[in-house]
Amino acid sequence: MSTNKKLIIAVDFDGTVVKHAFPFVGADVPHAVESLKALVEDGHKLVLYTMRAGAFLAEAHKWFLDRGITLAGVQYAPGQTEWTASNKCYAQVYIDDAALGAPLIFEDDGRPYFDWIKGKAILNDLLARGLDLNPIPKDK
Repeated sequence: MSTNKKLIIAVDFDGTVVKHAFPFVGADVPHAVESLKALVEDGHKLVLYTMRAGAFLAEAHKWFLDRGITLAGVQYAPGQTEWTASNKCYAQVYIDDAALGAPLIFEDDGRPYFDWIKGKAILNDLLARGLDLNPIPKDK
């Protein structure tokens, strides 16, 4: 859904874009790749925000690069360190399978993972409402 409101969207890795398999990289979650590409094409900025660190974080970053998904940041939003010393990644929206209320797909053979079809509908609803979702402070 195209909108004038462009967001910084923090995206978790395990269970959100790939199925849970840590320390390995799991199989792609259905519809994650095309959904993420569509968000970038619509002008939103994606930030990889994950518990992975070191070589495991590098593997997650490589997953995005290998699929042609542009990231605006890894662990931090672009320019974030210029206006805050917080360790939490700044974003207007966080997409994470562990978030309360996140739409999930449950399979018998493993942990649940993010449902991108339902998740896109939720995000499109927020965008259609034109909400000013936690803007970056203008005086910082």
